[in-house]
Amino acid sequence: MLARKSVAQVQHETETSQLKRTLGPWNLVFLGIGCIIGAGIFVRTGNAAALHAGPAVLLSFLIAGVVCALAGLCYAELSSSLPVSGSAYTYSYTTIGEFAAWIMGALLLLEYGLAASVVAVGWSGYVVSLLGDWGIQVPLELTGPAGHALMRDGKAVLDAAGNPVTTIFNLPAFLICMALTALLVIGVSESAKVNNVIVAIKMAVIIAFILIVGWYCIQHFDTLSANWKPFIPEPTGEKGEFGWSGILRAASIVFFAYIGFEAVSTAGQEAKNPKRDLPFGIIGSLLVCTILYILVSIVMTLIVNYKSLNVPDPVAVAVDALGPQWGWFAKTIKIGAIVGLTSVILVLMYGQTRIFYTMARDGLLPKVFATIHPKFKTPWVNTLLVGLITASAGAFFDINTLGDMTSVGTLAAFGIVCLAVIWLRRTHPDLPRGFRVPMYPVLPALGIVACFALIFTVETRVLIFFGWYAIAAIILYFLYGMHNSMLHKGVTSNAPHDLPAYKEDAPGA
Repeated sequence: MLARKSVAQVQHETETSQLKRTLGPWNLVFLGIGCIIGAGIFVRTGNAAALHAGPAVLLSFLIAGVVCALAGLCYAELSSSLPVSGSAYTYSYTTIGEFAAWIMGALLLLEYGLAASVVAVGWSGYVVSLLGDWGIQVPLELTGPAGHALMRDGKAVLDAAGNPVTTIFNLPAFLICMALTALLVIGVSESAKVNNVIVAIKMAVIIAFILIVGWYCIQHFDTLSANWKPFIPEPTGEKGEFGWSGILRAASIVFFAYIGFEAVSTAGQEAKNPKRDLPFGIIGSLLVCTILYILVSIVMTLIVNYKSLNVPDPVAVAVDALGPQWGWFAKTIKIGAIVGLTSVILVLMYGQTRIFYTMARDGLLPKVFATIHPKFKTPWVNTLLVGLITASAGAFFDINTLGDMTSVGTLAAFGIVCLAVIWLRRTHPDLPRGFRVPMYPVLPALGIVACFALIFTVETRVLIFFGWYAIAAIILYFLYGMHNSMLHKGVTSNAPHDLPAYKEDAPGA
């Protein structure tokens, strides 16, 4: 359970990977922006404001951004030392051991697979809204999770007979996941080209939203400022509903939207110069996106009352508030949101497939997950499986449940990564590092405390689910992972004559 991959072995795996090295530093920045900008702004901001923080949701973004920055610095150091596919999973395997790596792999399924489902649900909301503007009505029963009442402006949608509309299946969310699965099977370089175009469009739309709606808010500030009174709504007495406890609860909700920078680190074996480019991609994308998050949350909560934002498409609600004369702009923003969310789903699914690929190479998952397509050179079998899981979750589960599960998995994974930095500094002090966390060990320790503190702001039912999920993962490790592990069998990718590159990796060290 405590067996570790040697650093030399991990570096050898990087050099001998079958994956193509096609991604440069700006590809990685755009990969991160493609994931970060979208989920928080276009989907979860509305739920966090309407149910927990009110206009003070911008403080939630600040808190989440600080916590994320602590984890981001740790990711940057690890990615410069161990630039491999698998991200936090491989970091855990090399520092803490195989059991910790297995747990991390389970957490990353929540972090990537379910996060993609959350964004797919938001994508569906914007598509349905835009089609409605064009006079095309998607059957309401096919636009939401199974067995849930459809909500608009905080109220249940009623059918012709006056009964609440109950949804049975989210068809648009299912279709977009399957379409992107096909794109990922074709190849990562092709996917990266598509992603760069998408990010450029999305950035232009987001900046236009901030400038135009922001200018409207400035012109009508005397009237719209009422939407910020009170800025921090009085707590209702329920844990996490407004007040400062609500701000912290909202921080845990929007936190998952920052995981784009970690998706950069999953591309270690496809980066041209990973030691230099991965820290650049991680830190660069995180800084740009945090600023834009805060600006959008300010504008969104000024233009409409926060109580109207408990919908899958809060930006659509915000731009519709400009009035019919701005209908062209509303349509443009919705198109941009759809394009942006598409790139987020793409990057999240990409990250999940690379994690499964790495785990399969290690024997912790069946070998079929590491099967490379002879023509496209992508792990096509596990890509199809990830697409099916993501599509099914987005089709049948509601966005709040999926989002909370994602947040817990993300926070736990980030906390373990901060611990891995401390662990690796102690066990491999001489390991070359392209980037070092400043103020060590204070910042990694603060990252651990902050991540696990936010976990306990999540609803009890989600924590209970997380507990059962962790127990199931542990059982599966003992039933399958431990017995099939390549490391457990003594099989490594190092040639027999190779000696450990670092004395700490020698037997008995």
